[in-house]
Amino acid sequence: MTFASLANQYVCDVPIYEPGRPTGEVARELGLKPAGIIKLASNENALGPSPRAVAAMRKALATAHLYPDGDCFYLRQALAKKLGVEKENIIVGTGSNEVIEFLYHAFVAPGDEVVAGDRAFVIYRIMAKSFQARCVEVPLAGHTHDLPAMRAAITLKTKLVFVANPNNPTGTRVSNADLDTFIKSLPSHVICVLDEAYIEFLDDPPASIEWAVGRSVSRGSDIPVATGRGKNAPPTKPEPKVVVLRTFSKIVGLAGLRIGYGVAQKECIDLLQRVRQPFNVNAVAQVGALAALGDTGHIRKTKAMTRRGLAYLEKEFKKLKLEFVPSCANFILVNVGEGGRVFNGLQRRGVIVRPMAAYKMPGWIRVTVGTIEQNKQFIRALKSEL
Repeated sequence: MTFASLANQYVCDVPIYEPGRPTGEVARELGLKPAGIIKLASNENALGPSPRAVAAMRKALATAHLYPDGDCFYLRQALAKKLGVEKENIIVGTGSNEVIEFLYHAFVAPGDEVVAGDRAFVIYRIMAKSFQARCVEVPLAGHTHDLPAMRAAITLKTKLVFVANPNNPTGTRVSNADLDTFIKSLPSHVICVLDEAYIEFLDDPPASIEWAVGRSVSRGSDIPVATGRGKNAPPTKPEPKVVVLRTFSKIVGLAGLRIGYGVAQKECIDLLQRVRQPFNVNAVAQVGALAALGDTGHIRKTKAMTRRGLAYLEKEFKKLKLEFVPSCANFILVNVGEGGRVFNGLQRRGVIVRPMAAYKMPGWIRVTVGTIEQNKQFIRALKSEL
């Protein structure tokens, strides 16, 4: 008998996630010098990691023989202070990906449904397969989540609905007003998961943390609040169930550490803690993330670099008469006609981007905003390839 014949059959049907290709792999394959390759495929921070985080992590290596803080006490405490919540409202994971897995463990059973955009983070669909659930993929409208259509797709079987805001790979966002309306409309058996990996790139983020910890109801929401049990008490609607996901991978540049977190009501976090493995977040990552929280200078530089880069790339795409999607994140989607061919051609020229065929956009590529020199190198290579 083979391993496949012994495996649970549904596992054999789970697709394998394909990350952006590392520079070393491309260099070996194409005989290029690694130093001459730029990677603009995985939405990484072109400025590198937070300097404060690097300094803190170097010190932490001296105690690498000790197990990490299994409760992530100091990081959760610092996050709680920064967000204006309590430590018990926060769970830390090996990237926000792991918190997504916690949500599936806690709330999704075989035969259940989850709702997501059809061009959103593929992990939502992959995890649904892994838990023998159905992922209902709702087409985007103008490259943006179609919240009314997503609401219409919810059934009695729906457990989770994912809204990536800003969305990967399109870089678009939903308006704060539309998001509020959507959350208020959700039935009580559905958990809304707001995936905010790129939220720090926005100047006017939604009040997602307020929703997550149940405070929006007491701040002027039109959702009535229970005031008593008497016969004259007004009808009540349960508070929406919201989980916010965030990461240290993007704006503070700690993608290699794999550390992210979730924010929700205490009851929800308690359930997620029950399915978390012991010592799931390593000690160096915890120390680095804690230091990066206070590195406001690095965050400002990253936002400024990203905005300059997006403006430059958009200007060049217009010159080339290429369709693109204006982005709110640190990457941009552009239609080059033959995404696979251009992707391969750019690799041969030492520029790694992300083809979009897996996202049902075969003519497009996604490009991470780099430094100005990296952006110029990409445009030169793209012009040659086109």
